[in-house]
Amino acid sequence: MLDTGNTAFMILSASLVMLMTPGLAFFYGGLVGRKNVLAIMMQSFVSMGVTTVLWVLVGYSMCFSGSFGHGDFGGVIGNFNNAFLHGIDPMTMFTGDGKIPLMVFIVYQMMFAIITPALITGAFTNRVNFKAYLIFLCLWLLCVYFPMVHMVWGGGILQQWGVLDFAGGIVVHAIAGFAALASVFYVGKRRAPDHGPHSIPLVALGTGLLWFGWYGFNAGSELKVDGVTGLAFLNTDTAASFAAIAWLIMAWAFEHKPKFLGLLTGAVAGLATITPCAGFVTLPSAVIIGTLSGVVCYGAVALKNKLHWDDALDVWGVHGVGGVLGTICLGVFASKLVNPAGGADGLLAGGGSFLLKELSAVAGASIYAFGFTWVVLKVINLVTPVVVREEDEATGLDESLHGEVAYV
Repeated sequence: MLDTGNTAFMILSASLVMLMTPGLAFFYGGLVGRKNVLAIMMQSFVSMGVTTVLWVLVGYSMCFSGSFGHGDFGGVIGNFNNAFLHGIDPMTMFTGDGKIPLMVFIVYQMMFAIITPALITGAFTNRVNFKAYLIFLCLWLLCVYFPMVHMVWGGGILQQWGVLDFAGGIVVHAIAGFAALASVFYVGKRRAPDHGPHSIPLVALGTGLLWFGWYGFNAGSELKVDGVTGLAFLNTDTAASFAAIAWLIMAWAFEHKPKFLGLLTGAVAGLATITPCAGFVTLPSAVIIGTLSGVVCYGAVALKNKLHWDDALDVWGVHGVGGVLGTICLGVFASKLVNPAGGADGLLAGGGSFLLKELSAVAGASIYAFGFTWVVLKVINLVTPVVVREEDEATGLDESLHGEVAYV
């Protein structure tokens, strides 16, 4: 029987997650120079169209049709029984206990698929041709994101093994962050100077939209309204706040000024780090996780700068390191007392084997995402140039690739 309360909550949660992609576009748009605002924003917005098309055609089916040993392909990818959403109508119910229509679950998961590859774009801003990006977007979804969703959330091999990821530490942030790092190594450094961030208020607007949408991202991942939903919501806000303050303090100590951009970046790092843990850990654990996130992710960005990796918008340091750190923290702090139905006991509750599973899963996923991204960019370059011409980069991608300008 349909639960109208849970259904309304999940529709709202899907809407909040959808809002995160425009929020990401504003966040990234403010961080780049004035000549590249539209190009970076378009890379986020175009994912809303392309990913939706792929999701309806094959994506949902590849993620959630079949399970390990029951009709999927080796526990790695689902089958194509629900391609084109075949066999699903408005009265088909989701098989979980939330008593919501399956179509609501489909659209909720689609919003995750939209934003995940868009996260990567901040790493190679100002340098990648739009045609190459479109090809990359499709191949990365088909070969990285969809298999990872099936393995962790869709009944695949990692889920059957006991790996947990409440809302996407592995499935979203780790794989996007390490794919971003691979793209940085492949495309190389920017050849033309970029005078960003050109608008910190735009970054603040994007951060606000991301933070707001993240409540749907994390609390909605319970797929119903109960005590865990409320805990996930509170843990999300708490970790983001503690991470923001920790990053601010780190920046103040090492850069000698309390920077607004640091506060904003720290909040996003905390949101990314708490994502895998939100519904599996206590509030005091969320405080620790948020604080660790602010310190560790700040250190990762500082290391990137020291090594001269041109990850333009710190995707690896914030999302990649945050996703890995959050997954490790899940393996340490998880408690069945928090979530008896779907949780596990981490290292501090005697679950050392669970920590090993989480470590193995996040390491394997990150390595695969890195390796695939490097290889697929090389292959795409055989078809169409991945890196823009130096004169186009100097002109700015808004005008040279899209024939538009953000400011006149």
